Amino acid sequence: MLRPRIIPCLLVKNKGLVKTVNFKDAKYVGDPINAVRIFNEKEVDELMVLDIDASSHNVEPDFRMIENLAAECRMPLCYGGGVKTSEQAQRIISMGVEKVAISSAAVDCPELVSMIARDVGSQSVVAVIDVKKKQIDGKYEVRTLNGKKHTGRCPIEFAQQLETLGIGEIVVNAIDNDGIMKGYNFDLIEKIYKSITVPMTVLGGAGTLKDIGKLIGKYGTIGAAAGSLFIFKGVYRAVLINYPSRAEKDALIGEHYHIC
Repeated sequence: MLRPRIIPCLLVKNKGLVKTVNFKDAKYVGDPINAVRIFNEKEVDELMVLDIDASSHNVEPDFRMIENLAAECRMPLCYGGGVKTSEQAQRIISMGVEKVAISSAAVDCPELVSMIARDVGSQSVVAVIDVKKKQIDGKYEVRTLNGKKHTGRCPIEFAQQLETLGIGEIVVNAIDNDGIMKGYNFDLIEKIYKSITVPMTVLGGAGTLKDIGKLIGKYGTIGAAAGSLFIFKGVYRAVLINYPSRAEKDALIGEHYHIC
């Protein structure tokens, strides 16, 4: 039975762990391998690692880095960044990574979803949809290449298309909420959540465990992902890898989510 998942999301740039605000001003915050080791000790539900350099620089995934991450990781791992072919996805899965995420490639070639799903299984294919609200009309738009490229695509229609193509999970990443730690974009979440049936994870904006509790309370079996919340601590945003203890997590989920 599916349960809520609380998922740290690590952004990698130039082989280092970074954090952004609204997809801009990447700040170096440490070594990704060290972060994985700490999250191992904290027994996280799942880990997401996104290389924000690969697609924007049009280079293939850093397989050596992925292999090192997979070797250290003691929890389910989702990797995204630079994946453009089914062969690349198969190689990543063969390293011990549970899920492969695609973003720009899914927009440029939606059929790639079906090819990867056929070769590694739908459960191992994730689409990350980066979404930004347009100032001119207030509508949401899918963006790619770290939010720089306009696609003109409606994220709701795109999510529905991805589901028909065999995607196993959809990650909705709200660019306007990225790094500001003031809560998730529930308007965007609601629009996409009610339009699809595949598992969904949301990213962008979580600033406290209460934000995660609110999300789980409303949607139940959903993935609550966050970056800054699990990287920074305190009003001065000191770098301190953190994650709720098992007791804290059970209390958080139990308060908002009940299995009938």
